[in-house]
Amino acid sequence: MDYIFQKMTQEQAQDIAGNWRYDGEYSFYDMDADPEDLEEFLDPEKRADNYFIVFQDNEAVGFYSFRLADQETLDIGFGMKPDLTGRGQGSAFLKAGLDFAKSNYHPQKITLSVADFNKRAIKLYEKLGFRKVESFVQATNGGHFDFVKMELNG
Repeated sequence: MDYIFQKMTQEQAQDIAGNWRYDGEYSFYDMDADPEDLEEFLDPEKRADNYFIVFQDNEAVGFYSFRLADQETLDIGFGMKPDLTGRGQGSAFLKAGLDFAKSNYHPQKITLSVADFNKRAIKLYEKLGFRKVESFVQATNGGHFDFVKMELNG
């Protein structure tokens, strides 16, 4: 099934921030878990043209953010609709995002950062060719958390 990427609207950002809730430890990824992330996500100027909503069969199934870190590197962030996570759909969703990134931004490298506890995601990223390049601690969600930066050569 095809994924359709469209620039995110304010209404879509508000819906995601207000209604998408993840279970258990994954509530770490709720948009309102970090005030700074929430502010960027809800502010159209800060969100700019970097955020896309992803549809499949006319249903919003996720979102992506794309930011050029430098001339060669595109940093991506994304989230799947909570009721779709853990059901084997992550690989197709991520492949669609990578294809979109490659055809629209033409990066030499694609990077992403993931919370170290999220072994399920790390396993998927490695399966699709990402490799760990850095570990770091980031202040977010009211604390300091271990993260892994991963990289894929374009």
